[in-house]
Amino acid sequence: MPKARIRQHVNPLSRKFQNHIKLPDWNEIYSNLNLPFHLDIGCARGDFLLKMAQLQSDTNFLGIEIRRTLVEIANNEKTELGLTNLYYLFGSMNYYAETLLPSLPKNSLQFVSIQFPDPWFKRRHNKRRVVQPELVTILVDYLAAGGNIFLQSDIEEVALEMRQRFAESSLLTVQHQDFWLAENPLPVPTEREAYVLEDDKPVYRVLFKKES
Repeated sequence: MPKARIRQHVNPLSRKFQNHIKLPDWNEIYSNLNLPFHLDIGCARGDFLLKMAQLQSDTNFLGIEIRRTLVEIANNEKTELGLTNLYYLFGSMNYYAETLLPSLPKNSLQFVSIQFPDPWFKRRHNKRRVVQPELVTILVDYLAAGGNIFLQSDIEEVALEMRQRFAESSLLTVQHQDFWLAENPLPVPTEREAYVLEDDKPVYRVLFKKES
């Protein structure tokens, strides 16, 4: 049975995430900066991106995660495999988006995925959820025309909130007729997705596209 994603909650609003983020020189990380970027927000252990980077060598993958230990382990694994189209970054996307996104080559951001984010069930903790209106705005701004945003969760309340917030952007359109997308459009499931499906429970998905 696949491993469940361990929900080791880390408060994304913690003061430690409010410090200035130190970005690497992307030319030293990626062998070809002209490739389109896939940004995975909340990449956890990084297994999903590790497999994606090996399957799709024509794409640069970037994961951001607020658990430093997981980021360090993931980067060690990608280095051992000699992958030059993948990197994991430690930090909170809600604080670092305004620094991170402009640092990428212009119009290179072609795909954004937010998969099974920490749900923060208590109402007073809802502000800790990753998909906040401000993040939606900047992601849509930097997403290239024709680019996609993919969201999924096994918690319907969380998935619905994410869907509604991105749907408020006039630049995005849903890419499926049914309210929820039945199948994952990506060739690799996350650990959490595999666990949920193995347990025969539903996954709520939506795919948006940015119009030209």
